[in-house]
Amino acid sequence: MRDMAQQSQEPTGPALPRLGGRRSSYRERVADALRAALIAGELRPGEVYSAPSLAARFGVSATPVREAMLDLAKEGLVDAVPNKGFRVTAVSDRQLDEYKHIRALIEIPTVAALAGTADRASLEALRPAAREIVAAAAAGDLIAYVEADTRFHLGLLALAGNAHLVEVVADLRGRSRLYGLTALVEAGRLLASAEEHLELLDALLERDEKAVHEIMTRHLGHVRGLWAARR
Repeated sequence: MRDMAQQSQEPTGPALPRLGGRRSSYRERVADALRAALIAGELRPGEVYSAPSLAARFGVSATPVREAMLDLAKEGLVDAVPNKGFRVTAVSDRQLDEYKHIRALIEIPTVAALAGTADRASLEALRPAAREIVAAAAAGDLIAYVEADTRFHLGLLALAGNAHLVEVVADLRGRSRLYGLTALVEAGRLLASAEEHLELLDALLERDEKAVHEIMTRHLGHVRGLWAARR
C-alpha cells in the first residue's frame, strides 16, 4: 500500500523504455536507461522516485531497478531516501559548464586525430548507431536518443585506444543534463543536431581533420547551448 501511495504522488512523464531479454542483463540495461532518463531530464532533480514505480515503467520487477539505482547512487546521480526511494541530485550550471569544458579538452582533439588513424571498417561500424540517433530524434524519443548518442561517442573515442579516457568521458556524460532536448523536439530542431553524427562520420572517412575539428566543436557546443535550453 505504501508503494502504491508513493507512486501516485510521484511526477508523471513519458514512459521509460520497456526492456526484454534475459533477467541477468536487466540491471545493466536498466541502469543505462535510467542514466539516459536523468540526462534527458525525464527524471527531474529534487524529485523522489520509488523502485516499484520505475519498474512499472520498465515492465520489469523492482529488484533490478533498485539495484541499478544503488549503482547510480554510487556515481552521485541519485541519493537514497529511506522508505521512499531515490532522489535525483541537482547539478549547478557551474558544474555543467566545467564538465563541458573538460569534455571539449579531451574529445575534440582526440576525435580530430582519428581522421588520420582510424580504419574505415571501424568508422563504418558506428554508422548504425548514428542512424539510431537520427531515428530517435525524428521520433522524439529522448531516452533512445541519449542512449544511442552515448554508444556512438564512446565507441568513437574507444578507437583512440585509451580505455581510461573513455571512462572519464563516460562519467562526465553521465553527470550532464540536457534539459533543452524536449523543447528542441517540440520545435522540430533536434533532427539537425542528430544528423551531425553522420556528418562527423563522413568527415572522418574523408580524412578531413579540419572539418572533424569544426564539427566536434560545434557539436559539443550544443551541450551547454541548444541542448541545455541556453543560447
